[in-house]
Amino acid sequence: MTVASASRADSAWAALNEVLDPEVPALSVVDLGLVREVIEHEDGLEIVLTPTYSGCPATEVIEQSVLDAIAAAGLGPARVSMRRAPAWSSDWISAEGRRKLLDYGIAPPGPVAADGAVPIRIVGRRAAAVPCPRCGSARTERLSAFGSTACKSLHRCLDCREPFEHFKPI
Repeated sequence: MTVASASRADSAWAALNEVLDPEVPALSVVDLGLVREVIEHEDGLEIVLTPTYSGCPATEVIEQSVLDAIAAAGLGPARVSMRRAPAWSSDWISAEGRRKLLDYGIAPPGPVAADGAVPIRIVGRRAAAVPCPRCGSARTERLSAFGSTACKSLHRCLDCREPFEHFKPI
């Protein structure tokens, strides 16, 4: 790799760091861990993305936003390729991304279990060990397994009484 290609790839990463996720606009696609690689080819850049899940309705919007950002930075031509294996994990959210989620009022996900298994319970309210992003209380309850998007659940703090979303560990 030449210095020029490293510089172009670095510029692409910087441009992609400004592309916000349409469903969680507090995070960039880089913060969220969707951008796996930026590869320079003779005919242009290849941006490798891994969607949060295969049916994510925002995938096409994200792909177009990525291409638009690369073009706006004068780094084109570019193409996007989807890499679905390994599957995206919430563990890929950067530390900065987790801080941004908390600042935005969404409880960030905890780590995924070592075996990758995450139990999802669809019914019932139960005490949750998800700290409130507003007051920090651990006295919270889950109201719904699903929030505004499939990747979030809806909770309420029993102390400050405020509702909040939790980005599910996947």
